[in-house]
Amino acid sequence: MGSVMGYRIVKKRHLEILLERIPDYISPKAVLEQYKTPSAIAADILWLAYNLGDIHGKNVMDLACGTGIFAIGAAILGAGKVFAVDVDKEALEVAMGAAEDLDVKDRIRFIEADIKDSIMELSRLGVDTLIQNPPFGSQRMVKRGADRIFIRGSLKISPVVYSFHMRGSEDFVTEYFERIGGKITHRLYYRFPIPRVYDFHKKDFKLVDVIVLRVVRNL
Repeated sequence: MGSVMGYRIVKKRHLEILLERIPDYISPKAVLEQYKTPSAIAADILWLAYNLGDIHGKNVMDLACGTGIFAIGAAILGAGKVFAVDVDKEALEVAMGAAEDLDVKDRIRFIEADIKDSIMELSRLGVDTLIQNPPFGSQRMVKRGADRIFIRGSLKISPVVYSFHMRGSEDFVTEYFERIGGKITHRLYYRFPIPRVYDFHKKDFKLVDVIVLRVVRNL
């Protein structure tokens, strides 16, 4: 299985244990709908991508990377080039620290960029696989449909996309991807734990149903 920088990953659980070392946001921003992806979910997606040939030796982008869990995981699994892209400088700094701790910082290029202004630039990087967990627009401080620009941009940047969305928007998101030239090959369903991190949260803990779509660009 995958191996890099002293790691030999032979089981998904091994990867999950390493990803558990990645810290959460220092000061999560509600306007960016920032929540750390649980290591078990990230490991499951990365393991599938690895076994489908989408990680090892490939150029991988973690778009809206936050603290970098998918970028770091891809580097651990032997990706060629890895790009960690986020609009939040503070989150990128946390990601850099985590990558250094896990001895993969030299394998990752960290890019501070807003997807709204950088699709063309990012599309020139030669990305093979893109993983994104964008803002859903499910919180009152986030514009509804905030993930649409990520849908549009992702297939321009990469021919293979793994994309998080609210479970209730599955039909809409599927139709959207297909309308812009994508084909859904896999659907993964998760209950995403949302801790109480913002003032407007009323519960200490909430489970949100999400879907992750693997989409390939039609030639």
